[in-house]
Amino acid sequence: MANLRSSKFQFSCAFHFLMLVVVKTRVSCHQYKVGDLDAWGIPTAANPHVYTNWSKNHVFKIGDSLLFLYPPSQDSVIQVTGQSFNACNLTDPILYMNNGNSLFNITSTGEYYFTSAVPGHCGKKQKLQISVLSGNGSSAFSPSYGPSALPDTSYPTVFGSIPAANSSSSSSSSPSQRPPVFLAAVMGFMSWDLIRGRM
Repeated sequence: MANLRSSKFQFSCAFHFLMLVVVKTRVSCHQYKVGDLDAWGIPTAANPHVYTNWSKNHVFKIGDSLLFLYPPSQDSVIQVTGQSFNACNLTDPILYMNNGNSLFNITSTGEYYFTSAVPGHCGKKQKLQISVLSGNGSSAFSPSYGPSALPDTSYPTVFGSIPAANSSSSSSSSPSQRPPVFLAAVMGFMSWDLIRGRM
């Protein structure tokens, strides 16, 4: 049995507490490819609601980013207000991207609206609306409000650099999340040996 007042035991407890804090406060951001296998473009007749369904199947948070992939000579992506989104009004966008590999970084909670800047594409449902959750996991707006009931607000331009994930997958078992668990296990075994007096 370990002596609870020994410096080895106190060191072990302090170290375990520190490891728990490090593992629990680990921040993870994801880069989402808009549409997954369907790149940014006019939805097909077989899947006309591809972007609506795609956004409903993802939970976005501050620090995440959206990657729009498309042929730059044929398409583009713009960020617009909710009112412009609903009316497919392409004039005066908040943000215009046309390089075919456009990255949008999420820096605040709320509703974000995107569509193609090519005339006619928005009317063919090439448009995306996402909700970014607050830190407590709730939507920034009450669920009783639909997109048409939201005020016409503009968002700051948030196009900049963000650390990219090692893989394009957004799964929770990515290799970058394994070392802290492995490290915690190794430290647990070392602490056990310390407590038992083997080290």
